[in-house]
Amino acid sequence: MEATALRRELGAHLRAHRELVSPEQAGLPGGGRRRAAGLRREEVAALAGVSVAWYTWLEQGRVAVSRQVVDAVCRALRMAPAAHRHALELAGFRPTETGSAADGSVRPETRALIDGWPDTPALVLDDRFDILAWNAAHERLWGDPAALPAERRNLLLWLAAARDRLPPEAADPLLRGLYQHFRASTGRAPDHPRAAEITRLLAAERPDAAAWWQCRAVTDFPPTTATVPGAGRLTFTLLRPVAEPERYLLAQTPA
Repeated sequence: MEATALRRELGAHLRAHRELVSPEQAGLPGGGRRRAAGLRREEVAALAGVSVAWYTWLEQGRVAVSRQVVDAVCRALRMAPAAHRHALELAGFRPTETGSAADGSVRPETRALIDGWPDTPALVLDDRFDILAWNAAHERLWGDPAALPAERRNLLLWLAAARDRLPPEAADPLLRGLYQHFRASTGRAPDHPRAAEITRLLAAERPDAAAWWQCRAVTDFPPTTATVPGAGRLTFTLLRPVAEPERYLLAQTPA
């Protein structure tokens, strides 16, 4: 979607939420007659710390906006996390990691989901593909990720070192495709120290693949089938759980 269309969509998103918030919900005095439901533009502008004219242009899709202003307007409009995240994405910003995303925890619902797959090995990953959780089927097939040193408990590093379990014809397409997705996933935070550390460790583990680690290509990882000794042909699929969109699930299903 072009930038102008995205700005218009953001304006419509803000306007729709403005009409849903009462003055009382925003901490303003209620009462008095209003021509329309919800907050007035001047009230949102005052709560967000911007001028009325500028906020009007924002709703009309006429101006670009900083992340700080998007956050301030979303707070003024009492947006739920999903709506706030959508506003940031429309404005071209990556949502800030909070809660479980920031501390590396996994929601019970996500754990219950993968535990409900008794015959499908599965991992829960963060945006840098660090391994946060796994199910019994994965542990039976691949061993316990908890046995790995913390700095190497990462899907890419595990694949790079899995020569004893996966032949190159199986491991390399997975590793290269996942690394290109990793670059897309972390590209909006290129200075993150963990992302840089993972690339450095990959280069040390697989110096023969130096061209991969230096390549600027990015892509979405497509379902990829590989022959796994002892398990047959498995299709590796990367998923995003709706209830925890800051996480990835890697499911390994029989091809």
